[in-house]
Amino acid sequence: MNTWEKNSINTSRGTFEVFVKGEGMSICVTHLYSSFNESGDYFADSFTHNHKVYLVNLRESGGSEKAHEPYQLSMLEALFDLEEIRETIGIAKWTFAGHSTGGMLGIMYGIYFSDSLDSLLVIGAAARDYTFSTNCIYNPDHPQFTRMQELIEILKQSGLSDQKRKDISIERTKLSLHQSARYEQLFDKNIHKKMSAARMNFFNRELPIFDVTQKLKLITVPTLIICGKHDVQCPLQYSMEMKENIFESDLVIFRESNHYPFLEEKQLFQAEIDKFLKGL
Repeated sequence: MNTWEKNSINTSRGTFEVFVKGEGMSICVTHLYSSFNESGDYFADSFTHNHKVYLVNLRESGGSEKAHEPYQLSMLEALFDLEEIRETIGIAKWTFAGHSTGGMLGIMYGIYFSDSLDSLLVIGAAARDYTFSTNCIYNPDHPQFTRMQELIEILKQSGLSDQKRKDISIERTKLSLHQSARYEQLFDKNIHKKMSAARMNFFNRELPIFDVTQKLKLITVPTLIICGKHDVQCPLQYSMEMKENIFESDLVIFRESNHYPFLEEKQLFQAEIDKFLKGL
């Protein structure tokens, strides 16, 4: 059964929706603009076999607090919210695991709040604007740039039927798989989530000025960086850059993966995660 337990965490910064699953060491998972529910998340599910995972809806996602001012949708404000959630729950330290923009937030977490972390897991992410690379699907010179932009704009629409949203989401995801024909095999659970348009729009404004490469040395916790060799969203060069600048870090490259190594090479991903966490 894949159902996650829904919790409303009342903090001094507002009420946040947090889904919990598993037992063991505490791991926090979130994403900058995904809206989660009881069906969970493929990435977060990677850790529930022997860890207690807290899957957090940030402001303007799901049933979490609204943004009363635009700046509250920033990455830094998200960290303040996560810290309040952690303290309210009563967790001294937890591991943060982030994929894609969740990984970007994780890098920020490590820079500003290493003392609150046991370790950091950063998958398919970057410490700066990744769209400068022509290997990135969000670069205008990438052959699939236009279609990806069209799909994102459609997903932002509020009046989409569930089936239409599903179809568009599938097409968008296939653009970031090393072997798109494996989609049905990889995404075989009844997991469904939405996109927070408000958060997505703010992120698109924040990304052009996002660059924390000079601050990576401030991360003082063990950090595992994972990236698919063929990642078209956050190309491998950005993971290599993080590895070079985070003192206590390891980089594992998944040779047969694009943006979803935790599904495309699931067994290897599980082995690398377990080895890292057991070695802490």
